[in-house]
Amino acid sequence: MSSAIPTAWGLEANLELSRARAGAVVAALESGHGIAASRAVPAGVGLLAPVAPNTTDQGRALNRRVEVVAR
Repeated sequence: MSSAIPTAWGLEANLELSRARAGAVVAALESGHGIAASRAVPAGVGLLAPVAPNTTDQGRALNRRVEVVAR
């Protein structure tokens, strides 16, 4: 799969992928680190909050990330 494919999928599909990635991180925190799932809220933002341009492989790689925000 090319790293360019997620950008080409469009907003809805990209948001779905982003939400699934965030959910997987919450599940890993719960199962692997004993953090209660109720303490974490997965949220995906997809193409809405890039940290780098999606015009290069490096930029797309930087945008495939999970951020943990303390509350």
